[in-house]
Amino acid sequence: MAAAAAAAAAEVKVPRIKLGSQGCEVSAQGLGCMGMSAFYGPPKPEPDMIKLIHHHAVSRGITHLDTSDVYGPHTNEILIGKALKEGMRAKVELATKFAVSYEDGKFDICGDPAYVRAACEASLKRLDVDCIDLYYQHRIDTRVPIEVTVGELKKLVEEGKIKYIGLSEASASTIRRAHAVHPITAIQLEWSLWTRDVEEEIIPTCRELGIGIVAYSPLGQGFFSSGPKLIENLTEGDFRKLLNIEIHTMQYLPRFQAENLEHNKKLYERVNAIASRKGCTPSQLALAWVHHQGNDVCPVPGTTKIQNLNQNIGALSVKLSAEDKVELESIASAGVKGERCGPEISTWQNSETPPLSTWKCT
Repeated sequence: MAAAAAAAAAEVKVPRIKLGSQGCEVSAQGLGCMGMSAFYGPPKPEPDMIKLIHHHAVSRGITHLDTSDVYGPHTNEILIGKALKEGMRAKVELATKFAVSYEDGKFDICGDPAYVRAACEASLKRLDVDCIDLYYQHRIDTRVPIEVTVGELKKLVEEGKIKYIGLSEASASTIRRAHAVHPITAIQLEWSLWTRDVEEEIIPTCRELGIGIVAYSPLGQGFFSSGPKLIENLTEGDFRKLLNIEIHTMQYLPRFQAENLEHNKKLYERVNAIASRKGCTPSQLALAWVHHQGNDVCPVPGTTKIQNLNQNIGALSVKLSAEDKVELESIASAGVKGERCGPEISTWQNSETPPLSTWKCT
């Protein structure tokens, strides 16, 4: 099946889609670059990652590269900057993010205008570019009115330092308030067969306002690639493995805790059965499901391995019939055990910001 996936990938020409209504165009499937430098074990060799980007992603049409200043921190942006040399910058759509910092073992979120500007300047320097194509607020600072943060981003657009504005993990009301200040091009959110809480309110809001949708973790943090065996096969330093060892991280990804994983493996087994019938891998089927949600949706699966990248590209050739969709819907609706993240993690459910009238400039 892996050979068939590679063959399918070699034949697929990755289409392009439009995000939002401001002219942003990207490859219909992106490449999440986080794992190259952080969170999923030790940093990978830079030459290997640059080769993967140049010869196995961009050359096959995967031109939407997704990074953030917190990945590393900072090291992933530096890596992507190196990958954009020798004429590569003009061939890609570069997306990065700000707002999340990690110091002394603690995360902080900041949307203060001065921080926004400083973060952008620092990312431009690390990436060694003059302009960022798509600049996201990675998480919403609930201390700062969203109008204030987006107001500063609007200035950065006007100055030519960024082209398009995005938000990640934002509620419907936050999206509306932000969009009223300056058009939002894309909302990044977690969307997959086992994470569907965005479908009731967030997705309809994006479509009403003409905002593109970028789906991260479309493979369920790797669950649909390996199933319940994922945890035991992870390398040292992978945060998905640490959650099963260290008490203070136990709630980071509750779905991967042993008692929940035992329940959730039934979901994987049913997806695997359908994939076998269709001649594709479970990860391809799960990714194809995201692609079939609409031509305004761009999933950004992350990988550091050529064979996985090939499989992800091959997902674009997996066609789902009406019956396939109904069957997958029934599987997804059967229920996943465990929240997608612990209560200490900022999500769209806790992203409301104060009214603009309460803001006092400092």
